[in-house]
Amino acid sequence: MGSLKLMLLFLLLPWETTKSQEHLDAKDFVFAMKKATDIMLNDVTSPVAASRYYAYLSLASYEVISHYDSVHFPSMKGIVNKFTGIQLDPSTLQQTDKGLACVLTIFRGAEKLLPSGYLMRKEIDSLQLLWFKTSASKQLYENTNKMVIAAVAQLVSFARADGFTRLNNMPRYTPKIGDAFWQPTPPVFMSAIEPHWNKLRPFFMDSAQQFVPARPVVYSKSKNSSYFKLLKEVYELGNNQTKEQALIASFWDCNPFAVQQIGHVEFGLKKISPGGHWIGITGIACLKSDLPLFQTAMVHALVAITLADSFIACWDEKYRSNRIRPETVIHRLIDPRWKPLLQTPPFPEYLSGHSVCSNAAATMLTTIFGEGFSFLDHTEVEFGLPTRQFSSFNLAAEEAAISRLYGGIHFRDAIELGKWQGRKVGDLAVKKFQQQLGLLKASN
Repeated sequence: MGSLKLMLLFLLLPWETTKSQEHLDAKDFVFAMKKATDIMLNDVTSPVAASRYYAYLSLASYEVISHYDSVHFPSMKGIVNKFTGIQLDPSTLQQTDKGLACVLTIFRGAEKLLPSGYLMRKEIDSLQLLWFKTSASKQLYENTNKMVIAAVAQLVSFARADGFTRLNNMPRYTPKIGDAFWQPTPPVFMSAIEPHWNKLRPFFMDSAQQFVPARPVVYSKSKNSSYFKLLKEVYELGNNQTKEQALIASFWDCNPFAVQQIGHVEFGLKKISPGGHWIGITGIACLKSDLPLFQTAMVHALVAITLADSFIACWDEKYRSNRIRPETVIHRLIDPRWKPLLQTPPFPEYLSGHSVCSNAAATMLTTIFGEGFSFLDHTEVEFGLPTRQFSSFNLAAEEAAISRLYGGIHFRDAIELGKWQGRKVGDLAVKKFQQQLGLLKASN
């Protein structure tokens, strides 16, 4: 079971018809997702919120293509919690372009879902102009656009029922009193981000508590304790870091809340979210494999939904254990002047979100593309960081996880148990979709 069967599925899909009959292709889809990422970057979207947006955008696009070919791209109705599908008039599909519908749904979805979605109108106008320059039918564009708007409206209604709109009305988070609990960290001492995220409706998981990890190592001031050994590891790595470790930490930083202080002035540093980094990797893998448009949309939907669930599970644990960050304890017990290489994100330490989401995404991507899939990750080049090469998704996830130790913002047990939780979420996502495709019948 596992990757072999899902890879065989991809080999059996109608590649030539998908490739040859469309005015748009996989590159256009990856471009659309990147433009959505750019808007999230502009909005300083939190890691958890970004994962939610990616999930709904890609689900909308996937459900649209499912109407064109439900045999090879079955609807996620019945496997995504409380999702009843998108209703479209079958008679209108013949008057639309399926490739355009697939890509335009990302643009229109971002326009409606993202806080600064209006910025996507420029891309929509550019797509329309490009369409007309290719001598394609204007009526075909108008029909497709009308259908996409109807599909996005239904998906947005589904998204609004997940509990997100109620989060701002929930009680403001107050840090717990006690040495072991999280407190805001320098330089700006931001309030905790999304403490009620576990109230959201998951996609594949039964609940946010489906994969609760073991308890973190107990806080202790004793220099002979297990906790103090974890603390010393972070401190000593921070003081004796190699250039490669520093590069790895910076490459996977992905902290949308990073702030730089110059004198008394603070500047926000534009950085991609960790989920956005893995969406970027997903696009890289699809293009390297020369996947057609519909398969590319399918892979993005699977990875994005997996990421969204991983953040729901992780954030549930973060505010359950409510564990203090290394920086705070090191200042208190070891060295008040010590600074981590990376800026500490504004939420509790346990589990490591990078460890959870990276291993969840890597599990899904490995199932699709195989164990030995090598790739060049250029996702961070636009932020001044060099391309890194990986021989597998799992090795990339391992590096993303350990980068948090190198960066001085996580203890090792938060990383190791984060990897465990991420793989659990990934395994569930793989199983859910394999069941939908009927791939588990032979093994039951």
